[in-house]
Amino acid sequence: MPNSPSKNTKPELLLRRALWLAGLRYRLHVRTPHGRPDVVFPGARVAVFIDGCFWHGCPEHYVRPRSNNAFWAQKLLQNFERDHRQTVALEQDGWTVVRVWEHEVHEQLASVVERVRAGLTEGSGTLEPSMHVVEVEVLDETGNLERRVQRNVRNPEQTDVVVRHRTTRKWAKAP
Repeated sequence: MPNSPSKNTKPELLLRRALWLAGLRYRLHVRTPHGRPDVVFPGARVAVFIDGCFWHGCPEHYVRPRSNNAFWAQKLLQNFERDHRQTVALEQDGWTVVRVWEHEVHEQLASVVERVRAGLTEGSGTLEPSMHVVEVEVLDETGNLERRVQRNVRNPEQTDVVVRHRTTRKWAKAP
């Protein structure tokens, strides 16, 4: 059976290799009560999700598609709602959920490993809010000025609104 496109991605492989080299032993895509995280530490009840910047609405790198706006707006919101449900349900069941952006794996791999290690040793008390873009409104006729609504995946009531120019800037890939 071929791999799913959402499994064994380049960021996932990079993080897994770095976790292994750091002496952290994990399981892959283990079924938890609320989904299949990318990396799982079953004994410590720590779930690690590597969120793709496009699919999950990264505040720094999400690029709004220029066509089929209704479809993509609905898809972005559905992905956020699923991420929220999984995160909250796992944390209510005593799991620590570490969510990292794919660009963080490429740009700041050592700090991502330390965040996972902190989740293993200190639990969810050390985790920062994880803001996701959930809505994008075009503000000008060129389509280059956007109003972005961002929500915290752990607490959707925490909302930020940002107005910025559309960008297609990517992150610096690891050598």
